[in-house]
Amino acid sequence: MKILIADDDPQILRALRITLTAKGYEIITAINGAEAIALAIDRHPDIYMLDLGMPQLDGIEVIAGIRGWSTAPILVVSGRTGAADKVEALDAGADDYVTKPFSIEELLARIRALTRRVPQHESDPTVTLGDVTIDLSSRNVVKSGRGQTQRVRLTPTEWQVLEVLIRNPGKLVTRQTLLTEIWGSEHITDTGYLRLYVAQLRKKLEPNPGTPRYLITEAGMGYRLLTDQDNLRNMD
Repeated sequence: MKILIADDDPQILRALRITLTAKGYEIITAINGAEAIALAIDRHPDIYMLDLGMPQLDGIEVIAGIRGWSTAPILVVSGRTGAADKVEALDAGADDYVTKPFSIEELLARIRALTRRVPQHESDPTVTLGDVTIDLSSRNVVKSGRGQTQRVRLTPTEWQVLEVLIRNPGKLVTRQTLLTEIWGSEHITDTGYLRLYVAQLRKKLEPNPGTPRYLITEAGMGYRLLTDQDNLRNMD
């Protein structure tokens, strides 16, 4: 597993390189945003760990650059603790956010969680929800209507939520399962955050988000994805 770490603090880079190399990871380091982009293109890492306050290109600009061509998980490791900074990074395409100072045990747990998100393309399905077609292999969503097709953009975290549901079609996926799969076990109580992402997905995928047909809430338990075939069976 190849990890690119970008941070302008050489002590942090050295400590993380030593620690993560000892854990069996291949580590690439960059001291600024421009170098991070160059190394990303040349080395194609499996996971990115980015600081936000870097010279030349800041972390948000690096995230945007990476997301232009890669879906590899991005973990922000930053001293910025404000909610606005976290929201900006996640909206730009980051998958997770850790604040400095952090424990190495927490960081390793976050990396393990991100590692589980690497897609297995050979078994990635294509799902149709009404006029919406979702292809997990190409990570592409297309909405058809009135003789035209329109691509629907999902954020990386929205993809994570949707993918877990698609891989469990018709089955109840508990809130705890979703939160653990996507954000790690330490976030199993952050149900409000999960509701926000499900609401965003409904706005993008449902014909009527107020009365969802496909992304169904099971009160007090979790969520269930119903395909068109599931809905037809329910009508019989």
